[in-house]
Amino acid sequence: MTTLAGGTDTLTRDALTVLQPGFAGTTAPDWLLRRLGEGLASVGLFGRNVASPGQLAALTAQLRAERADVLVAVDEEGGDVTRLEVRTGSSFPGNHALGAVDDVALTREVARELGRRLAACGVNFDWAPVADVNSDPANPVIGVRSFGADPDLAARHTAAYVTGLQSAGVAACTKHFPGHGDTAVDSHLAMPRIDVPAEVLDSRDLVPFRAAVAAGTRAVMSAHILVPALDPDRPATLSRRILTDLLRGELGYDGLIVTDGMEMRAIAAAYGIERGSVLAVAAGADAICVGGGLDDDETVRRLRDALVSAVRSGELPEERLADAAERVRRLARWTAQAAPGAAAPDANGSAAGASPDDIGLVAARRALTVTRSGPYEPPASALYVAAFTPVANIAVGDETPWGVAAELPRLLPGTVTGSFTGADAGPVALTAAGDRRIVAVVRDEHRHPWMTAALDALLAARPDTIVVEMGIPEAPPRGALHSTPRSSWTRPRQPS
Repeated sequence: MTTLAGGTDTLTRDALTVLQPGFAGTTAPDWLLRRLGEGLASVGLFGRNVASPGQLAALTAQLRAERADVLVAVDEEGGDVTRLEVRTGSSFPGNHALGAVDDVALTREVARELGRRLAACGVNFDWAPVADVNSDPANPVIGVRSFGADPDLAARHTAAYVTGLQSAGVAACTKHFPGHGDTAVDSHLAMPRIDVPAEVLDSRDLVPFRAAVAAGTRAVMSAHILVPALDPDRPATLSRRILTDLLRGELGYDGLIVTDGMEMRAIAAAYGIERGSVLAVAAGADAICVGGGLDDDETVRRLRDALVSAVRSGELPEERLADAAERVRRLARWTAQAAPGAAAPDANGSAAGASPDDIGLVAARRALTVTRSGPYEPPASALYVAAFTPVANIAVGDETPWGVAAELPRLLPGTVTGSFTGADAGPVALTAAGDRRIVAVVRDEHRHPWMTAALDALLAARPDTIVVEMGIPEAPPRGALHSTPRSSWTRPRQPS
């Protein structure tokens, strides 16, 4: 593709301004610094870019030396989805745990502390919180990333999260509009479709987004989902009916609209990233997120030139691109004026009487439910941790450790861990454990028949097995001891 402009004219600068690319490595490459000088205003960071808080602070300082008001975004939800602590696991519980506790002051405090840590590293834009109402318990991509299945619960915690995060000077990006909770397909892999009447969407999926708008969320992220009741032809990211008429018009939202990753197959496979980006901006999106899988200068050039070509051909109105670029700059001005980490305690004080450094642990403990099946003898010697590991969705990634394996050896030295999956997981885990007492760690047992079969085999042979559910507690509790985040589901649970 021939480069259409040298990077200095207004049209080309606007095209660069609306891009939110990623890159490889823990220092900024020369091409990225050059693009910042040409008009690029945002950069997205991923796990590959983060080695430590000190390194991250040095990286963001490097970016700001080139452009002082650059927006530095990261996908930091806490819980499963963490980039700040990608190698160790998050110090903060995810949304499902916070929703289960249902203490909005606690959620606000967790989000404020998370924002404070991001701001201390130079990050000023967080692609969080998830506002999706997880109405389908089999959802393969949202799950514990959601506050729960109750729209009102999700709404009050979304608003609290937005308020807490932004009080630390970090812009919140509420996602995934108009709601990704009732999907059975991961949009990283294909196009999900939600076939429910508009009345259901209005009373369920849109409720948390209204709360986020009322709370002043600085950004909203679109979902790559087809919702025929709202637009039978285009997915939300590419739909003027959804982004402009609904979000801007009916919900009265005036902040930044950013797309989910354009390289996700829901868009890339059907439209291509260049065509998809043009359609997204034309529909009302202001920032094009790309870089989770495409992280080079060629991608930036292709998208810049596609936007410039679309304006020159008349397909994309120049004023729409200029408006999008100005919304990016407006958010950059807000982050520059905000006082990172300087927020005073809210009127409710400390939600848990905890210092900021341990608020994540306090929140996680409050979210825990323990069920005993009968008399219980705590373990006194080294254990065998059998982690029954499903394939991680792309939003979570497979870089971040999960479960209890990293912590138990500190309490019971000599404890070891094995990871198992598939039809023979249970018998293989039994053999590996030998005569050690077993801790079985599962995630969303209700979604994985092989996992249920593995627990059946373990508990039949070793009824003293301790079961730790790390996902949504839809399956009945079992084991000598069963530990799980408290349920925030509103429909009746299966009898145990």
